[in-house]
Amino acid sequence: MISVNNILETIKMIQDEHLDIRAVTMGISLLDCIRADHQELCGQVYDKICRKAEHLVSTCEEIEKEYGIPIINKRVSVTPVSMLCGASGGDPVAIAHALDRAADTVGINFIGGYSALVHKGYTEADRRLIASIPEALSQTQKVCSSVNVATTKAGINMDAVAEMGRIIRQTALLTADRDSIGCAKLVVFANAPEDNPFMAGAFHGIGEPECVINVGVSGPGVVASAVEKAGDCDMTALAEVIKKTAFKITRMGQLVATTASQRLGVPFGIVDVSLAPTPAVGDSVAYILEKMGLEQCGCHGTTAALAMLNDAVKKGGLMASSHVGGLSGAFIPVSEDAGMIAAAQNGTLTLSKLEAMTAVCSVGLDMIVVPGDTSEKILSAISADEIAIGVVNTKTTAVRVIPAIGKQVGEELSFGGLLGSGPVMPVCPLSPAKLVERGGRIPAPIHSLKN
Repeated sequence: MISVNNILETIKMIQDEHLDIRAVTMGISLLDCIRADHQELCGQVYDKICRKAEHLVSTCEEIEKEYGIPIINKRVSVTPVSMLCGASGGDPVAIAHALDRAADTVGINFIGGYSALVHKGYTEADRRLIASIPEALSQTQKVCSSVNVATTKAGINMDAVAEMGRIIRQTALLTADRDSIGCAKLVVFANAPEDNPFMAGAFHGIGEPECVINVGVSGPGVVASAVEKAGDCDMTALAEVIKKTAFKITRMGQLVATTASQRLGVPFGIVDVSLAPTPAVGDSVAYILEKMGLEQCGCHGTTAALAMLNDAVKKGGLMASSHVGGLSGAFIPVSEDAGMIAAAQNGTLTLSKLEAMTAVCSVGLDMIVVPGDTSEKILSAISADEIAIGVVNTKTTAVRVIPAIGKQVGEELSFGGLLGSGPVMPVCPLSPAKLVERGGRIPAPIHSLKN
């Protein structure tokens, strides 16, 4: 049993250092909603989400008031929608509309799971779902989509990688009047976790229970403050400071997760201990790295500093929660991190450096804005490079890249809120088309053979 006294010292961090619970996400299985009649299927999807998540927002608000802990996002993730489409053969977009209506009804911020898992190949339902993503994301407000194109065990489905370049570009075009917002709700994954509480990549995995509560904590501002207070200690001592700080943050997440689980009558799943930044000044992973000793995030030494930070956060978080999962580590979404934005604007932080950083932290090339005329083949190749890092390193990596239609390098794309704004970053214009067009499957790496 967690005592409230264990987190009292973190309360002072809330106002000054942006400490919060970034997301409480309810995962809901929709497998029992499958029907041969597509209209009936959509009705069952809407009804079940509304029934299961009816009290999610109000319960989170009660916890906020009781403990004084801000809970920024209340979300739902569902069974990958491609798994629902096989029986009815209907238009997947109709399910997207049902998800969006349900999200509005229960009052959540986002709903994830308009997804397909195609790391080893497609079903016909997968093909229809993926083809429908641009239309679905352009016609809904709260629906998020993800496609898992690779795992360390299966290798990389290059046919899917090639297809996702076209899907990303088409999504950008269909939402160009809203700053290509559809692409901010679309993630391409390697080794996608089934218990991720963060959007846009959350879905409710088939190994999960009927319904579950997963919580994502945050706190880069708290860690930055702790690093600053540590002064000129060596890296071993600094790692200890970060571990202890991550422990305190995660205990708060554990308290919220178990309380929400008990009050909703839903099993507690995991606490994700990722440091998730926001555009607010001070709430930045880049600022942590700079307080560690870098003149600016992106200069030489950034990858080493990020590796230590990520490891220390995981170690501290692991000791603080009975179940740690999701992604867990440090996020580096450019448009959502004030320090990353500044570094990208002056050219210190480049796409190549970001790719190197993703080898040692959570997720991958996240909320990267590229020129609006970037070809679908280049978009596919950007994904292929990042996905390969995940497969070879047996970790989750992802790509959330946003072609800024009508904009070029030096201009800015602005979403507002937690999604922030991002400078249009340059990409190499040389063509990878022949590589992408080869298709097929890149075999799994030799170290995947662990049985």
